[in-house]
Amino acid sequence: MGRFLSKLVSWRLWIGLITLFNLFALLFSYSSPFLHPETIKIIPFFGLAYPFIFTGTILLLIFWIFAHSKWVWSIIVVILLGGTLHFRTFSFGSETVKKSGTTLKIMSYNVQLFGLYSTISSRNQDTKNAVFDFLRTEQPEVVCFQEFYKKKKRDYITKDSIIQILGTKYHHEKFAKQFGNRQSFGVALFSKFPIINKGDIDFEKQDKSFNYCIYADIVKNKDTFRIYNIHLQSIRFGEDEYALFSEENLTNTENKDKFLGLLRKVLHSYPIRAKQAKKVVDHIKDSPYPVIVCGDFNDTPMSYVYNQFNAVLNDAFRESSFGIGSTYAGKIPIGRIDYIFHSKELKATNFSIQEAALSDHYAISCEVVKE
Repeated sequence: MGRFLSKLVSWRLWIGLITLFNLFALLFSYSSPFLHPETIKIIPFFGLAYPFIFTGTILLLIFWIFAHSKWVWSIIVVILLGGTLHFRTFSFGSETVKKSGTTLKIMSYNVQLFGLYSTISSRNQDTKNAVFDFLRTEQPEVVCFQEFYKKKKRDYITKDSIIQILGTKYHHEKFAKQFGNRQSFGVALFSKFPIINKGDIDFEKQDKSFNYCIYADIVKNKDTFRIYNIHLQSIRFGEDEYALFSEENLTNTENKDKFLGLLRKVLHSYPIRAKQAKKVVDHIKDSPYPVIVCGDFNDTPMSYVYNQFNAVLNDAFRESSFGIGSTYAGKIPIGRIDYIFHSKELKATNFSIQEAALSDHYAISCEVVKE
């Protein structure tokens, strides 16, 4: 009996230590949106891991409830300290908006170069055509593409095909050129309504980076909207780094150095995105028109970058959707990193996330209403 009690006390002690560590991790994740990534470089990682930390906290809470422990109150207090931060990741918004004003159906889509680098040569054409079929069905009035690709070659026409599918001549783009200007990588925006002005915001160029921000002033029903299409700094994992997330490699201790290298890449990208986000937000503040921001932020809702946009705009997902809303379809479970934000005087409704994974991102769309 004495041995059993000793083991029970030891077991509860270990669970108590895990609980303590978990609560500190949750507190660190709360600070991630408010601390610049260069302040304490490891803090953004806790923001990235927030969904897992929070899930672990709930499981520990359930355990201690059944164990009739005072740890329950400590966990509840720490959860409550998070306040409305929890609603950034878990949305319960499903607001019904009366479409009495101008309504604009807008889509944001990181198309991953339309499957250009698929290991099976025929699959890239299949992916490209599947994306085109999706656009034919959805018929967005404005669509913002990240990781857009076009090539001066008859068998890989993208820009002209989209113009034909949407029935429009209005577009804006920014590209890096390669191989004698025959291939273009970057961002593109297409609109069914006139573009009266357009431009871009320069990002400090990173090696092998195709990250850009463009904007266009679009007129519908005599109302003008400024649309931003943003692709913030990518982490740029290689195939060998993605492979680390296979079940076999996750348990392989020999991959320790590779995991550390991957972590360094992740942490290196945070300050770059923070700088890019500040440039865009400063530009937004000077906009003469209501603003809609679309893009791949490469950051979660518990990040410093998200917080910069959330301070001046509304998140369409949180306003008109329900659930967690994962937008990344790749091998790494990082959740929601693609967004549609809008000015506070606008309303969002019918937020939707694509079901089929034609890229490593799902397309997102909603209707934005100016009453």
